[in-house]
Amino acid sequence: MSKRHKHRETVLPPKVEIRAHAHNERHRVNSELHLVADLVSHGVEPDDVIDPGPEWKPIHHHDAQVGRELSRRPTFKHWKTKEWKRRNVLRKQRVKEIEHLRDIA
Repeated sequence: MSKRHKHRETVLPPKVEIRAHAHNERHRVNSELHLVADLVSHGVEPDDVIDPGPEWKPIHHHDAQVGRELSRRPTFKHWKTKEWKRRNVLRKQRVKEIEHLRDIA
């Protein structure tokens, strides 16, 4: 966490302000979508209605360097999934059954 913003020279606004701004933006988009849905349900053609989109994004969405760093994230760790663990248990059970059959024969 301490190294998160070391590469930037700009001072970031406090987290509370960023969250409030994001909340206001989501509220604005949802309100406009509600108005669009109301217009369409009252007979206006969907192609004639302007689709609202986000007008504000946090700073990290505009920084190309952040995008490059995020693309270098560690790859998916398959051994962290339940399927891999389950498959591992099934393999162990299969080996036990084979050894049991060898002991019988």
